[in-house]
Amino acid sequence: MNKNYPLSFIHEGATIADNVEIQPFVSIEKDVVIGEGCWIGSHATIMSGTRIGKNCRIFPGAIVGSIPQDLKFEGEHSLLEIGDNVTIREYCTINRGTRANFKTVIGNNSLLMAYVHVAHDCVIGQNCVLANNVNLAGHIHIGDHSILGGMVAIHQFVKIGPHSMIGGGSLVGKDVPPFVKAARYPLSYAGVNSIGLRRRGYDNETINHIQEIYRILYVRGHNTSQALQFIEAEISATEERDLVLQFIRESTRGIIKSPRLNGSKFKDLPGKILEVE
Repeated sequence: MNKNYPLSFIHEGATIADNVEIQPFVSIEKDVVIGEGCWIGSHATIMSGTRIGKNCRIFPGAIVGSIPQDLKFEGEHSLLEIGDNVTIREYCTINRGTRANFKTVIGNNSLLMAYVHVAHDCVIGQNCVLANNVNLAGHIHIGDHSILGGMVAIHQFVKIGPHSMIGGGSLVGKDVPPFVKAARYPLSYAGVNSIGLRRRGYDNETINHIQEIYRILYVRGHNTSQALQFIEAEISATEERDLVLQFIRESTRGIIKSPRLNGSKFKDLPGKILEVE
């Protein structure tokens, strides 16, 4: 400690880079590390075991690194690891890990909007966006470049594949595969996230390849095992194909269903992987 922060409590056991800006009425406990260029807003609380990377912004009222809301937690040493260039907006609550994983992780360049809750042992990838009031139970994994709409609630141990997008207000109890959109109630497949993929540099050939994979999985009437066998046999091997196959085969909660199986009426039209009426 080599800097005085008037009207804030900074424990002498915290390690804070020289150019960190800390607003009044902030509380920072021992065993906290804050990297260069960070900004900590008024009334934020940074609790023991928190590791914050460079150029992060934590807005007023946020509470990060609090102990897990898990009755099995027995005070074991665990961490909350926040990457670089992360923005945590007002009144977010983020818990550190338990002995299951010993850490909760927020990846680089992610945005958590106001009132987001991230429970113990969650892993959020890089470049993710969690809109207002998203609630994550424990042990959830969210892949890189995922976008979760406002008020999404996710069951513990669910996995969200990279480049996916989940509509606001969704209740997520099953795994969401990579590259897709998910929406409606009950939560269903709603097409490939083609707009998001184009924004991230995927070309039309790759997007069409991904669409064909999901046409087989969700539109053509196969069960999941049949679809996986057909995809592996008939679709040329690519990084995207192998990621989808691996994700589904490793799913422990099962994946979201087709709208048809969830009671929606749909058509398979030229130029569109899925249209729901």
